[in-house]
Amino acid sequence: MAALKTDRRAPLVVTEQVSQMRQIVWQAQTRGSRVGLVPTMGALHAGHLSLIQAAREQCDFVVVSIFVNPTQFGPQEDFAKYPRNLEVDLKLCGEAGADVVFHPSVETIYPQGFATFVEVAGLSDVLEGKFRPGHFRGVTTVVLKLLNIVPADFAYFGQKDYQQQTIIRRMSAELNLPVEIRVCPTIREPDGLALSSRNVYLNADERRSALALSRCLHRARDQITGGRRDVANIRHEMFDELAKTSRVHAEYATLVHPDTLEEQSEFLPRLVGVVAARVGATRLIDNLIIEA
Repeated sequence: MAALKTDRRAPLVVTEQVSQMRQIVWQAQTRGSRVGLVPTMGALHAGHLSLIQAAREQCDFVVVSIFVNPTQFGPQEDFAKYPRNLEVDLKLCGEAGADVVFHPSVETIYPQGFATFVEVAGLSDVLEGKFRPGHFRGVTTVVLKLLNIVPADFAYFGQKDYQQQTIIRRMSAELNLPVEIRVCPTIREPDGLALSSRNVYLNADERRSALALSRCLHRARDQITGGRRDVANIRHEMFDELAKTSRVHAEYATLVHPDTLEEQSEFLPRLVGVVAARVGATRLIDNLIIEA
């Protein structure tokens, strides 16, 4: 594996052009370089940087895409106010060891008259898909486009969006994409809160209430690894933990199959706890893999 590169051999390249991006990747692969892609929507935090660092360790050439994708936001969601700070993001990308940042315009990704979408049926309809209809159609379409524009050897996603990476892995396998999807661990604050670009919306009281998401997941894990097998009851306790917390409006808190995302009432040796809630006006998600 390539060693972690802390000294840059060339300045960070930033491009908005599809043709230039493809040419850069082609040149890197012609030199024998393994190319890693880290797709992001910007507003980078330590979670994103851990993906870039993983790509840096495992690849010879690293591309980060920064694109706030409008098709994955619903009409009442926060596309317009989603945090954007390209100058800071570019600085962080350079410091983390990225070689190129691909920062296309909306018109580049979705030209006038765009009418082609890809969707993973079933997996896209539950959990987040139930509360955010059409969300994953937007995610899978933009990821497929990015993987075509940046034909990387490896693409890096965070476990924090468990349903998203499950859907992307399924899409990649079923469409025979020549890329390996690699999933990296969730990065958390010392008190357990999963890092998210939306955490900046939380005030101090909401920030404390938001800990209920990780708290209910870790309690479920501790109970199952400690020997409890009444999964249906544990699911209800997870939801109750969110519902009883001030400023938290629970949408779901449950235990699902790690591959099908089907809600489980019986014990399995491997389960995934998944939660979603609005904390004040901010919608947060989290998950935890539970093995017993």
